Amino acid sequence: MSQYLLAIDQGTTSSRAIIYSRDGKKIGLGQQEYTQHFPQDGWVEHDPEDIWDTTLSSCRHALAKAGIQATDIASIGITNQRETTVLWDRATGKAIYRAIVWQDRRTAGFCQQLQQKLEAEGRADFIRSRTGLLLDSYFSATKIRWILDNVPGARDAANAGNLAFGTIDSFLLWRLTNGQRHATDASNASRTLLFNIHTQQWDTDLLALFDIPPSLLPEVLDSAANFGETDASLLGSSVPIGGIAGDQQAATFGQACFEPGMTKSTYGTGCFMLMNTGNKIIESRHNLLSTVAWRLEGQPTFALEGSIFMAGATMQWLRDKMQFFSDSAESEAMSANATYGESVMFVPAFTGLGAPWWDSEARGAIYGLTRDTGIEDIVTAALLSVCYQTRDLIDAMASDGLSPTRIRVDGGMAANNFVMQRLADLLNCPVDRPQVTETTALGAACLAGLQCGMYKSTDEISQLWQLDKTFDPGQSEQWRHQQYQRWHDAVNRTLSTHRQPE
Repeated sequence: MSQYLLAIDQGTTSSRAIIYSRDGKKIGLGQQEYTQHFPQDGWVEHDPEDIWDTTLSSCRHALAKAGIQATDIASIGITNQRETTVLWDRATGKAIYRAIVWQDRRTAGFCQQLQQKLEAEGRADFIRSRTGLLLDSYFSATKIRWILDNVPGARDAANAGNLAFGTIDSFLLWRLTNGQRHATDASNASRTLLFNIHTQQWDTDLLALFDIPPSLLPEVLDSAANFGETDASLLGSSVPIGGIAGDQQAATFGQACFEPGMTKSTYGTGCFMLMNTGNKIIESRHNLLSTVAWRLEGQPTFALEGSIFMAGATMQWLRDKMQFFSDSAESEAMSANATYGESVMFVPAFTGLGAPWWDSEARGAIYGLTRDTGIEDIVTAALLSVCYQTRDLIDAMASDGLSPTRIRVDGGMAANNFVMQRLADLLNCPVDRPQVTETTALGAACLAGLQCGMYKSTDEISQLWQLDKTFDPGQSEQWRHQQYQRWHDAVNRTLSTHRQPE
């Protein structure tokens, strides 16, 4: 009898596959990093073949580590880096251009021009009113348009119905099913700027606005649904695919944030905070995003989201480019030796700033350097930048009338006790770290488990969540205010135009 779940977690810097038992225990893991491509300033690309090869290899490695066969897997769940855009040939399955990554800023100028046009027409909120998103190069629509306009023959091929678009989940689904299924789920669709979150349909007016042929688009299904089966040649036998969700929505699901008001913050390549808003779409007045958290049995659950572009990616830069350490795990010990770490301010605007600033032209900067500043101080400032940016998101949510009383955290940086304690200190609220911090993959597995009947309800899934440690605030209000004011001063020096968040 099939008794395990396989989660594919395709991230920005690596592909992972994790096999879980029914009680949420990890019994097998495969993971591979792959190359990041930066062809120009602000451009970020991935080779789709690297994504596919590392994903398939990770799945096979996880099965081997667990000592089981594909026939032992009841269902597969897929979670993915969101917004990253791939266009491929329907006949060959080959991408016609590298995947344009969510961090990529090449279409920022086009976004500004289009927003100005919409404002001149009296339609400034047209896109946001339908998608819950801001017009920004972060999302998929302008990336699709760029590929169609810049790859020779792409637009003609698209108009002829010969191309397919997908976020990474759709691309992997196509490959896993050998081209039999072209689909996505509502959470990923809601990150494209093309999906109407009110009607839960692709929006013809938005497609016309971005000049994107409807034939490119995948079918939109629930987050737990019948997505087909893997081709038997890939893993040794066919396996049902029962769950898909974007990485941050999957993490929210894996954190069992099933009640309105429950909030999680994930610290991976970027940092993403989502608050469950139930069946209500909350329209932020402070540059947060309204998004689909997941859709089950045709009913969407919504979330309010703040997006930070650089978290773990900042540490990766310090490791790979600056060579300050060989393993990001060393950063916690380095912070203990920092003398001026909290005086140095590191604003990681490598690809602009996300919520609540949304400044695509800002670039990274370090302030407060002295002759005594050392590597430990810069590393500590980079770690603290994640805490300050999270405080930005919390303040924006509070200004929208939604202030979480405690936060569940996950992702690689959640293991760093120094960061989690400073996070609690700056937010002035408890931070709960679960025993399982790989909640993105766990959420995908749970969605697949719902689809195949391994779990009967979200209440049953809630029982899988177990607390590891609570970090309680331990600093004074004076310290909190002083540090945060210094952060705001640093950000305002970094913004392309000095301003406060809207």
